[in-house]
Amino acid sequence: MEKYDLVVAGAGGGLVGAIKAAQLGAKVLLIDASPDFINTCNTSMTSGMFPASGTRWQKESGVIDSPENFVSDINKKTKNQADPVATKALTDVSVELVEWMADSLGVPWELVTDFHYPGHSVDRCLSVPGRMGQLVLGPIWKEATSKNLFEFRSNTRLVDVVIEDDQVVAACVQNSAGVVEEIKTSNLLMATNGYGANQKLLLEHNTEISYVYYHGSKYSKGEALQIGIKHGAAFGYLDSYQGHAAISSHAQTLVGWTTIMQGGFIVNLDGSRFGDESAGYSEYAAILNEEKGNAGWIIIDKEIDAGSMLFKEYEITAASGAVIWADTVEELAKLISVPESNLVSEFNNANAVINGEATDRFGREVFEKSLKAPFGAIKVRPALFHTQGGLQVTQNAEVIKESGAVIRGLFAAGGAAVGISGHGSDGYLAGNGLLSAFGFSYIAAKEIGDRIKS
Repeated sequence: MEKYDLVVAGAGGGLVGAIKAAQLGAKVLLIDASPDFINTCNTSMTSGMFPASGTRWQKESGVIDSPENFVSDINKKTKNQADPVATKALTDVSVELVEWMADSLGVPWELVTDFHYPGHSVDRCLSVPGRMGQLVLGPIWKEATSKNLFEFRSNTRLVDVVIEDDQVVAACVQNSAGVVEEIKTSNLLMATNGYGANQKLLLEHNTEISYVYYHGSKYSKGEALQIGIKHGAAFGYLDSYQGHAAISSHAQTLVGWTTIMQGGFIVNLDGSRFGDESAGYSEYAAILNEEKGNAGWIIIDKEIDAGSMLFKEYEITAASGAVIWADTVEELAKLISVPESNLVSEFNNANAVINGEATDRFGREVFEKSLKAPFGAIKVRPALFHTQGGLQVTQNAEVIKESGAVIRGLFAAGGAAVGISGHGSDGYLAGNGLLSAFGFSYIAAKEIGDRIKS
């Protein structure tokens, strides 16, 4: 029976782990449950934002940053609740990761400076033209397949791992026909995301978001978490998740928080604001979910609309007809069926804050611009994107048992591992999920490469 140095389960963030390990001399098998992971994995559904602290793109733009600054931002956002081991490991590797992705895999990074994500004290998020996760994965997959770096099997799900004396000896996988195969390997990287598509686990660990619309991969069933627990692994932060308050009700696409950070705001179905939108899109999902009808309207203008076109998902949203336009606030109120007086009041409030004539009753310190006619409204609903808690890991992404011992050769990344977002949804910083998925996969691959050499 053929033996592999590494089996990687999950071809989102796991893809970079497979590539890096292969570059370091490992014989690798990559599997994914989907027949088309490029279009269906959670990475592909994101805006492709990767935070990294101290990159050459920041230096070229005059942005001063460091891993220590990034850690400080994470601790501030999570109220010092983020896992310290994961936080240090991922902030330390962030620059090496994104620069390797550019230099070795051809990812055309750009530093996002046209607006500022909540919680990041400096501009440190990188994305690609079109700002869509699918567009990040495309060149990576092309590079991997052109060089035949590893064996790949789609429609193949991880179902278990064989462990002897705390050492991985085989991965158990199941194909689309239901046939289970035991594949010999000394290393298994579980990069299968979290459990957002598993209603039973959501009800057990994340009741706050369990019945909200799920805007993630249907293959995120929590296999890694369940397999790890079965073998005595420690776990944590299972109540942590990334939500989003800006999914188009019309198109079921990501509208994006760029609409807010350029000066837009959200009103409920009564035409009134109900919180500080600048706190962050993740925590605002649960806030929006508490409003009547579990929905609201993002209010923008043409300048915000144009700025948001940098994001492919917003372009798709706008092309679907999801944006309702009007020449006056009064006309807009009529078109979206909200009380005119309420909507007019919110416009007046925003302008008063901008002009220094008032403070916002919800504490929003900045409305980036005064909206100008014509005005637009996009109906939005809250969503769960992915869970952020998982198996406890070392700084090398290796899974730790409840006893404190390490399961040698068993690695976890992304939603399969503890993240760096603390508890709940309000500790999430833009890009934390992708950094955990790609960062821990990269770290695991380097560790495995070192072991092969030794």
